[in-house]
Amino acid sequence: MSGDHQHGDLETTPASRLWMALGLTGTFLVAEVVGGIVTGSLALISDAMHMATDAMALVIALIAIRLGRREADLLRTYGYARFEILAAAFNAMLLLAVAFYILYEAYRRLFETQEIASVGMLLIAVIGLLVNLISMRLLTSHADKSLNVKGAYLEVWADMLGSIGVIAGAIVIWLTGWQWVDSLIAVGIGFMVFPRTWVLLKECINILLEGVPPGMKLVDVETAIKEIPGVASVHDLHLWAITQSKLSLTAHAVLDEGADAETVRRGVEAVLREKYDLHHTTLQMEREPCTQVESIH
Repeated sequence: MSGDHQHGDLETTPASRLWMALGLTGTFLVAEVVGGIVTGSLALISDAMHMATDAMALVIALIAIRLGRREADLLRTYGYARFEILAAAFNAMLLLAVAFYILYEAYRRLFETQEIASVGMLLIAVIGLLVNLISMRLLTSHADKSLNVKGAYLEVWADMLGSIGVIAGAIVIWLTGWQWVDSLIAVGIGFMVFPRTWVLLKECINILLEGVPPGMKLVDVETAIKEIPGVASVHDLHLWAITQSKLSLTAHAVLDEGADAETVRRGVEAVLREKYDLHHTTLQMEREPCTQVESIH
């Protein structure tokens, strides 16, 4: 078994940057809620709800970092790193719920015309855009290294686009007096969330179901193992991920007659490590296929 390589998500997650992003987001969240109520803008209120999910994502990311770094124990032999995936999935579902609520509220407002203070709406949206850009800058370098940070980053990114939409809407209302534009912008903010959130949720579900990591094919991995000198066949092959970057593989390899088990094992590990960046592997060398070869595996 090769288990000396540490390649975890949470070990490289910048907690200090998450705290700074949380401070910026939480502070402006309060200002945007007040501003949305004062100006009567649904677009601002919907943007504030996205800000709330941003803040929630950052809080859960920080909790995940804390728990994810706890050592493995006799009860949880893989440690607590997968809490990050649970947190990211919760973030995605929360964001979907908020988006549905915004769509409902926008529909309701189409039949209840409300006067919008466009200048105040514009000023608050500009400040919100600046806050989002700063938060994105703090998170962007680690967004691809952790699903949890990626979840927080996607929410800030979506909120940044929302701020741009609110700015555009405020300008249109100011120039034309078309109050319905506010609801239209709110609907746009709701719809733009769905594709990115679905991608994040799908990644989380795949990991929780111990599916094959994206970008990898089980057939290709099996073929690579069979091509190692001394390997007659492979069965009971499993490939999954503990977290986004911590991949694991287990397999039974039937040896050719006269092949040295230790030499073959090291050869398989070297190929998996160099070709697929697989460092957490458990290989069982067999002279004859075990009973599992005839099972569903």
